[in-house]
Amino acid sequence: MKGFFNRILIINVTHQTTRVTSLSDDTLTQYLGGKGLATHLLLQYNPPGVDPLSPDNHLIVGLGPLTDSLIYGSCRYGIFSKSPLTGFYAESYSGGRAATAISRAGYDAVLIKGAAAGPMWLEISDTDVVFHDAESLWGKDTYETEDAVKQACGVKDAAALVIGPAGENQIKFAVIENDYWRSAGRTGMGAVMGSKNIKALVFHGNQQKTFHDPDGMKQYAKTMAKNLNQHPATRTYRTQGTPVMVDGLNKAGAFPARYWSQGKCEHYEKINAAAMAEKLKVKPRSCKTCFMGCGKLVEVQEGRHAGLKLEGPEYETIYAFGGLCMIDSIEEITWLNDICDRTGMDTITAGNLAALAIEASTRGRIKESLTYGDADVVADLLEKIARREGIGGLLADGIKNAAPEMGMADLAVHVKGMEPAGYDPRTLKGMGLAYAVSPRGACHLRSTFYKPELAGMIDPDQIDGKAEMFIDFEDRCTLFDTLILCRFYRDFYPWEELAALIQMATGMDLSKADLTAVASRVTNLTRRFNLQEGLTRADDSLPKRLFTEKLPDGNSITEEAFTQLVDDYYRLRGWDENGIPAPQPGA
Repeated sequence: MKGFFNRILIINVTHQTTRVTSLSDDTLTQYLGGKGLATHLLLQYNPPGVDPLSPDNHLIVGLGPLTDSLIYGSCRYGIFSKSPLTGFYAESYSGGRAATAISRAGYDAVLIKGAAAGPMWLEISDTDVVFHDAESLWGKDTYETEDAVKQACGVKDAAALVIGPAGENQIKFAVIENDYWRSAGRTGMGAVMGSKNIKALVFHGNQQKTFHDPDGMKQYAKTMAKNLNQHPATRTYRTQGTPVMVDGLNKAGAFPARYWSQGKCEHYEKINAAAMAEKLKVKPRSCKTCFMGCGKLVEVQEGRHAGLKLEGPEYETIYAFGGLCMIDSIEEITWLNDICDRTGMDTITAGNLAALAIEASTRGRIKESLTYGDADVVADLLEKIARREGIGGLLADGIKNAAPEMGMADLAVHVKGMEPAGYDPRTLKGMGLAYAVSPRGACHLRSTFYKPELAGMIDPDQIDGKAEMFIDFEDRCTLFDTLILCRFYRDFYPWEELAALIQMATGMDLSKADLTAVASRVTNLTRRFNLQEGLTRADDSLPKRLFTEKLPDGNSITEEAFTQLVDDYYRLRGWDENGIPAPQPGA
């Protein structure tokens, strides 16, 4: 099929063997690429109930039918597996420039199973797979590792997907990084890679897809850039990036602070986009095939971190360290961001766990003396997590394991073992539904439903009818993930534009009903994976604390209202009262 290679590569690192398997057009028609194809492959190849850190758990690198095209927002790849953090479905996406080189190797997906006897890095090209010794790289940070394997590879424009010490030590929220600062950040994919003793995956090649209408794609991209390059949303992302959300979420009373006890942060003006512009040297930075430049390459100008450079911090990192941990300096948050990037761990989970430990200390439930607002305290926790040292060893296994051991199970905020992003569901009720029914845990990106609630498209307090709008958002995001498109293009790619993109790439003419059918099929398939791994309706819930503890301004969500949202969602999805989909013909 046009837009695909119709091939997957299967690598067994235990035996250092490879094989290529063909993909049928029927499979690609049913599921497209990206998340759809990867979920199909996980159900086909992963043993039910597999230990996520065992050799039999597959790590899948997936692409979509728009990868390596001129379409804006398409230079992204996905990582799929079973999560060591939650025990359920894992998906994580990353941008930058890596997806093009991955695609040039000539596969729609790469499946990796087994575990090497010792550290290795893999060089994957369109001609072969080379298994390199990585003993000398073990222990190096992500930046050093990327430099070293690219130099060893010696191929211009090769892409390196790497792990740091956190991945080596199988920290359950370790990330996979590329281009220094781009991360497949949530669900612990770096730990899965580390469990296989793989330090890096390097891709290169000369294969290019054939698209159905390449001239149409070229003209589409040209027109889009002309019409939308100065769009208000584009200008906002380019000038302020995601930190612009700090002000809006504080105004809405939905900015989680002091480990989920507040919806506003009194020092937000010290950590927002304006503070970044004032305190840091900031330059917009784009992924390949992107005109937004939402990334911010920053350099600390003064103080003890002067000269520190990185891309970030993003809103979610600011919320996690600036809000939950109460760090009131954008320079210190940048430093904490750098520690996470170098060691290779997710900033959202890291910030949540650090704040949980500080709260436990404040309440006298652990022996360590930890205080809010102290960046050195948080930095020390991060380093201990990466090394599995002291309390860091406890936190390294994730909140489901750490909270009961610290006597904090009653206060821990997570869904399925993964912590929420920076949108408090006691204010934004639809985000409560989003966190609860996301297959990977408390995720904001599976629906981005904060957008309609903050933009006035629907009242945040509305319950009746909310699930219907939510599903429309979720379905479109699912289509984005089968194509692996950047979420920040959601306003530019409504349903009819997605249909046009798919037609130009593959030749398939799909109506909105056809597209929603694909999205529903992929959602049900993902649900079946989680049911296979032991998911029950009880897992599609929020922590009791969020039902019983109001925010200081009075915002709250009742268990009754939340239950109605989930009931409505199940019904509209065609699932029974336990969240089990009806059998799919031909599945």
